Amino acid sequence: MTSARLRQALDRIDELNRADPHRIQVRGESRPKELTHAAMVSARIERLRPDADDALRIAAHGHHVRRWAIPRREYPQGRRGYLRWRQALQELHAATLGEVMTEAGYEPAAIERAQDLVRKKNLRRDVDAQALEDALCLVFLETQLGEFRTRQPDHRTMDILRKTWTKMSAEARALALDLDLPPDDRRFMLDALDPPDPT
Repeated sequence: MTSARLRQALDRIDELNRADPHRIQVRGESRPKELTHAAMVSARIERLRPDADDALRIAAHGHHVRRWAIPRREYPQGRRGYLRWRQALQELHAATLGEVMTEAGYEPAAIERAQDLVRKKNLRRDVDAQALEDALCLVFLETQLGEFRTRQPDHRTMDILRKTWTKMSAEARALALDLDLPPDDRRFMLDALDPPDPT
């Protein structure tokens, strides 16, 4: 059952994400990107962790809240610039969730927990952090694989797919193989995960 303060927090995140200027096509419908991703990641968490507490549910819903506020172009090209950008985004998401949860009446411990989750602290050792990473990876494969294939050379997209796969738990990998992907994207994913033997 969703408590009044959880509902308030989730609704506030949705309100913020409706301002996303970027759009995403999902099943033929154009919607604000982060609003859509929030709903999809939340749905994945409900399946992966039906017993999830409020901190995990809020972290899942607000994992990319206001992401568009820090454009990638504001940071240098290359891996170092990318990592600095990702760090800045994590701090933005954590700070925003702190404000949202404070307004909804959450205790400092719950707020800190949600912030740690969006900062991906203790990934692999923390079951909630791994569940959130699994949900993020599944939604990425479901909504952005085709887009990446149009913008990146095949070898680069395959590398991204393999790195994504290593972040996922066995349960999430099984779900990934069952995603309703376009046939060409599915073949591409399977080829990336089962490269030919070079010998």
